[in-house]
Amino acid sequence: MLEMKVLHQRLLAAVLLGASLLPVQAARDEQDRKYDVYFLEAMMQRQKGHHDAAFDLLGRCIELRPDAAEAHFFQAQYYAEMKMNDEAVRAYRRAYDLCPDNVTYMETLAQVYVAQEQWDSAIVVVNRLYEKDKGRQDMLEMLYRLHLQQRSFDKAVEVLNQMEQNDGKSERLSLAKSSLFMQMGRKEEAINEVKALSEQYPNDLNYRTLYANALMMDDRTDEARQVLRRILAEEPANYRAQLALRTYYLDIQDTLRADSLTRSLLLNANTSLDEKVGLMRQEIGYSEQQGGDSTRVLALFREMLGQPGVSADMAEFCAAYMKLKQMPRDSVSKMLLRALEIAPDQASARLQLVQYAWEDEDDEQVISLCREARQYNPDEMAFYYYQGMAFYRQNDHERALEAFQNGISVITDESNPAIVSDFYAVMGDLLHLKGRVREAFAAYDSCLQWKDDNIGCLNNYAYYLSELGQQLDRAEEMSYKTIKAEPKNPTYLDTYAWIMFMQGRYAEARIYIEQTLQNDSATSGVVLEHAGDIYAMNGDLDTALRYWQQALKDLPGKKVLMRKIKRKRYVK
Repeated sequence: MLEMKVLHQRLLAAVLLGASLLPVQAARDEQDRKYDVYFLEAMMQRQKGHHDAAFDLLGRCIELRPDAAEAHFFQAQYYAEMKMNDEAVRAYRRAYDLCPDNVTYMETLAQVYVAQEQWDSAIVVVNRLYEKDKGRQDMLEMLYRLHLQQRSFDKAVEVLNQMEQNDGKSERLSLAKSSLFMQMGRKEEAINEVKALSEQYPNDLNYRTLYANALMMDDRTDEARQVLRRILAEEPANYRAQLALRTYYLDIQDTLRADSLTRSLLLNANTSLDEKVGLMRQEIGYSEQQGGDSTRVLALFREMLGQPGVSADMAEFCAAYMKLKQMPRDSVSKMLLRALEIAPDQASARLQLVQYAWEDEDDEQVISLCREARQYNPDEMAFYYYQGMAFYRQNDHERALEAFQNGISVITDESNPAIVSDFYAVMGDLLHLKGRVREAFAAYDSCLQWKDDNIGCLNNYAYYLSELGQQLDRAEEMSYKTIKAEPKNPTYLDTYAWIMFMQGRYAEARIYIEQTLQNDSATSGVVLEHAGDIYAMNGDLDTALRYWQQALKDLPGKKVLMRKIKRKRYVK
């Protein structure tokens, strides 16, 4: 009976305990339900771009469930956007601690530590990521960079060894290890690293050359030369071996042998363009140090340019050197033409020729060069510009406008705003000359959208508006920018004075027309007529008559001007 009584008591206690836990469990269920509602709403607000609301909701989520890793993670992103870096790191770390196996949390935390330059913490997380997935080569790369950042060269070598174990030996890894050993003063290990690479791949002469270079860095020049000579015996045109041997001869000042190898390298088809350019720069530098005699340098250029498969860049480099030596423009132009013979689409060479022709005012040559360029470089706006300006200079406005319109057709978001702005400005001038005023003003508007301080456009636009008596307030605003930029420019001062006149602000107009006359050494008839009109409306008819009469010499037969003089008053 005793046992039954004890059993009954225990059963009763269990029932009573379960009953007491029911409200606690119900409260937890309700809390979880609220959390789910708030978190879902936070994500929806985030997706809609309502970030303040999302941030507040995430805070409420964390109050309900402090152990909710995802809420901390998203809250951290907002802290980062608000530049609250310490709070962001704390929240990212909290998400990671709550869910340490979440790869996204780990990767993000590692990146945050790197951004905050917390190298030790970053290494711990990156190591954990790699241990979790041994296939993550990117994590090894990051570990390597982090150890380098801390100058922990031994650990960096360990990481490189792990990479090598995963992927096998490679030039990149061996050279990196060799460099680290050198920085640690372990020269023998540095050399042996490259030597092992050359022995593992005995048919790759480049690795043997790297070994020779390592020997030279350790002043073991005799051994290095033996390796290089064996390489050149097998492959006489091996440019890397030639380059290494040339460096040796330069170091011991054996100029004759160094020069011979320089020439061989420059004529070697396996030597890259960048390496040839580097060699030529060395030769030019040496030549300038020795007095600047260009004979040897030009002879080397000529030999290279006589080789099959030569690059147009080398011809253009030669032209640049000739300009440096102030050689005649004809000689430079011939070299630029040589570049175009090699590669007709060499836009930079053609553009230099266009600029020479422009400076010489040889408009026909400019037009011809640009016409050819448009076949090979149809997207290069500069050629449309120069061609249009050459036609403009010939007063062939129709073809000038066509050239600019074609140029505008190749505009992209990557186009230079200043060039595009000038295109539209000149188009506006051309359209106005042709009497297409509405289109001209649209072109000026486009010009100012690309560059709102295009002074030439601002002046012309303002003046043409003032002539029509339209948008005078806007015209004044535009014109004022021009005189602020160039306060002594008579053209801009005249425009501003005339806008003042058109607004009926005659006293102010007089101030600016006087500044115009003071700064204008060759006053045009238009400016003189403006001066007469302004003085007339200020009540100074004697001065007005004098300026009108001077203007008439430049504008003979202008009827309105003649009426002003005859009637001795301003007339429209």
